[in-house]
Amino acid sequence: MHGGERAVVDAADRRGRGRGGCRGGGAGGGRGSGAGPAGLPGLGPRTGELVPDGTRQALLVRGRSTNSSESTATLYERDGENRWRAVAGPWPARNALKGWTDEHWAGDHRTPIGVFGLTDAGGRLPDPGTRLPYHQSEEFVAVGTGFRGESLRGSFDYVVAINYNRESGLTPLDERRPMGWDRGGGVWIHVDHDGPTQGCISLDLDRMAELLRRLDPGKRPVVVMGDGESLAR
Repeated sequence: MHGGERAVVDAADRRGRGRGGCRGGGAGGGRGSGAGPAGLPGLGPRTGELVPDGTRQALLVRGRSTNSSESTATLYERDGENRWRAVAGPWPARNALKGWTDEHWAGDHRTPIGVFGLTDAGGRLPDPGTRLPYHQSEEFVAVGTGFRGESLRGSFDYVVAINYNRESGLTPLDERRPMGWDRGGGVWIHVDHDGPTQGCISLDLDRMAELLRRLDPGKRPVVVMGDGESLAR
């Protein structure tokens, strides 16, 4: 993810040593319109059931395989006929070093699989024009190196908090963990640093800015993420 240790890696699993932050739970609302003929491509009935009926915008992040750190992200919106249409992407993306998991724990270096709300954003750089609440702060800083020795500088220039183990409506830097610290937190979508993440999703800087401008809280955006096999369940 990324809300972890500022001093070393992304932002994931910071445990008080940095700022990061995710909160808890998935996306609220009625369920069940993400799969099927009019649904998001590649989703099986189990995953599709998790997409709230009221959601009209979804970032679909599909991992290459269960243990891969490489993925692809595409932004979809419902059209007037209630069908999902791609409006941006596909974009190259990265996830955690060891791939994906149905049950994320702090320090497991895997990204949680599921459907999660996108309600809060922030970053070190000024707001690029998002409609989400945006918290600009110098505390969005990543220092040190990643798993491949790459610099982490600039990774948190733009972030969107993924509502895993966090409370929505607060800055991404908030460190409350409703499910407890052992379940990880600080899972964000953030700027790519040319290497795997601790548990977050990463996109290049320009794609992050575009995503922020496109996300519309009125459409109740979510991220649907996991490896292709898991999403097809």
